[in-house]
Formats: sequence, C-alpha cells, structure tokens
Amino acid sequence: MLTMTRYCAKNSRGAALILALIVLVSMLLAGVALMRSVDTSAVIAGNLAFRQATTATGETGIETAIVWLEAHNADYSLYNTMAGSGYVAVRQDPTPALNNQPAQSWDTFWSQTLVPAQQVVTLAADAAGNTVSYIIHRLCNAAGSPLNAGAGCQSSPTPSASTSSKGGSFVSPVSSGQVYYRITVRIDGPRNTLGYVQAVVAM
Repeated sequence: MLTMTRYCAKNSRGAALILALIVLVSMLLAGVALMRSVDTSAVIAGNLAFRQATTATGETGIETAIVWLEAHNADYSLYNTMAGSGYVAVRQDPTPALNNQPAQSWDTFWSQTLVPAQQVVTLAADAAGNTVSYIIHRLCNAAGSPLNAGAGCQSSPTPSASTSSKGGSFVSPVSSGQVYYRITVRIDGPRNTLGYVQAVVAM
C-alpha cells in the first residue's frame, strides 16, 4: 500500500511539471503577442500623426494660392492659363471610369498629366520635411471672359428677394458674376506620407 502511494505522488509531480511548462509557454506566447500588438499600435499612431501633420500643412498651399488669385483678380489675366504660375483657365479632372476601366486617381492624374505639362507650383519644403505643391483650376469649360456664352463657368448664386402671388417675399438665387476656382494641393511628407487637400473659392 505504501509503494502505491509513492507511485501516485511521483505521477502527480510529473503531471504538475508538464502543466506548469504548458502554462509557461502560453504566457510567453501571450507576452510576445502583446509586444507585437503594442509595436503595431505605436507604428499606426505614428503614421496617423504624420498624416494629420501632412494634411494640416496643405493649408499653406491653399493660402498661397488664394493670395495669388487675389493679386490677379483685378485684371484680365485670369481669363487665360498661366501654367508657370500654377493656374489653368479651364477645368481639368481625372479620367472617369469608362468601358469597364477604373477611374483615374488624382495621384496618377497629377503625376502623368499636370506635372508633365508644367502646371504645378512647388513650394520650398518646411522644417518638418513636407513639400507642398498646388494647382488652381478655373471651373470653366473654355478660356476667355466668364461672361462669354461658351465659357460655361460655374458661378456662385446670390440671394435676390422676390414677391410671391400671396404678397409674401422669398429668396431666389441668381448669378452674382463670381467665378469658382478649385485649388488642389499635394503634400509629400516624411516616411513617404502623401496627402491631397482641395478647396473651392469664389471671386
């Protein structure tokens, strides 16, 4: 009887050792997985921070383009394209999806159409390493005066008071003569960060 008790105790100690090894390996694997998860989260957070900083930098390009537009809005120079200044008097857009072909992305349109045509203005890189480029498109179908019949310019509406048949008044939009300009900004940042920002202004 004594011999059987010792044999059972030895078996119990062996099973406990195996169980402890299994638990130890499981904890080790869990620790490794946790470390990888933390590292991945840190990389994602860093990339998001770079992306947000890149997008915020795009405001510099928009402000620069608006200043340029305001400086040339007083004369007739905006009637025609000034490629070296990043201004195009007619609307240009990426190719839409046609004949089962996917739509052209803005980045492809930028690198394959706008840059070769030398229509893009690139500003000096900032302290964070972000390089800002921009282009201004007048949202018209043709160059020349926006008052021309064939110009096809998109203009902003302005409210105009009218009187209804019941004696009340309501506001109806009529053309104000202001023309829309679309500013597209491309930002190249650190770690191959790339961002696009667009704004539409009326002048």
